[in-house]
Amino acid sequence: MKREIILSHESLSSKAIDRHQALRDYFCDKDASVTQVSEGWKLELYWPDGIDRHIDPRLAEGLRWWGGGISLSMMSLAYRRQGLILETLYDTWTLHSWSEWLSRQSASDVECVILHVDDHRDLASPRLIFGNANFLDAITEDEFDLSDPRSVEASIISGAVGMGSFMTPFLHVYPNSEVRHLCQPPKVTQTLDYKLNLTVDIDTLLQVGAERPSISLSPLGPEEKFGKGCYRSTLVMEDWLSGLDRKDTRPIFLHIDMDYFNNRFDGDSDWSLSSTRLDPPNQEVIRQIEKFTAMLLKAEIGPRVVDVVIAYSPGFFPAELWESASQKIQQGLRLAGIR
Repeated sequence: MKREIILSHESLSSKAIDRHQALRDYFCDKDASVTQVSEGWKLELYWPDGIDRHIDPRLAEGLRWWGGGISLSMMSLAYRRQGLILETLYDTWTLHSWSEWLSRQSASDVECVILHVDDHRDLASPRLIFGNANFLDAITEDEFDLSDPRSVEASIISGAVGMGSFMTPFLHVYPNSEVRHLCQPPKVTQTLDYKLNLTVDIDTLLQVGAERPSISLSPLGPEEKFGKGCYRSTLVMEDWLSGLDRKDTRPIFLHIDMDYFNNRFDGDSDWSLSSTRLDPPNQEVIRQIEKFTAMLLKAEIGPRVVDVVIAYSPGFFPAELWESASQKIQQGLRLAGIR
């Protein structure tokens, strides 16, 4: 539920540039404007619609392929499902898809494998705070319940859960999950295994002093075995899928952020100045997708995959590749028995 947000005078700087930076850091995906009122600062949140926040010069091509006359400010709400596969522009909707699956389960204790294909970890702290039984949305102050897809949807729309933070609340509720993160150089250069630690951040703006869920990673010791409650980061597909044999009956969530294949922009308006960006040629992207789906087929995990999300990530994965990459990856998933 939308509520009027008034912040104290002390919450934000009197300098406009400092206020702008603080609000961008806090809200991440949404833009915020403030008006000074007698009580302090009146805050308004909105999805960005200016070209300065959408840095891909060929974004219009991708939106034409997606269809529906979608505008820049509507991209955050765009998703469509066919069978197990949810296609979306913003990968925040991954959490909503997982919530829909959870709402259909009778068991409350879920041990799953998350196959996370992404150029980012997505383990930031969402703008959720701990409540009595469930989380509370710090923006709307409504309850956030992972087993209730409507509440998850509301917190995605409010901006409480964002692209970089959607996995964190899931891991707090289901700490026995196992995360396997497939990433390319330069961000990942070797296979490393970690323990997932459930930690907290302290809110500094909307609910000052309240605890928000966060995640930290600590390397596994030489005697510790990779498994539930662990996080693997790797660039090697064989390491990513190792051990997922037929004896392992845990359900698998497959999350594919297409910026794994090409992260030309990385959300940075100065992307063209970066000397280390992940920006292979278009044909190499298609070859990498073919290699990726061939590995899924070889691993024979298709029957255990219960949910798939493919996110096209405007401002990260180049829009001129959306159509050809979608065709290729969906074809490969079908061949791997995932549809």
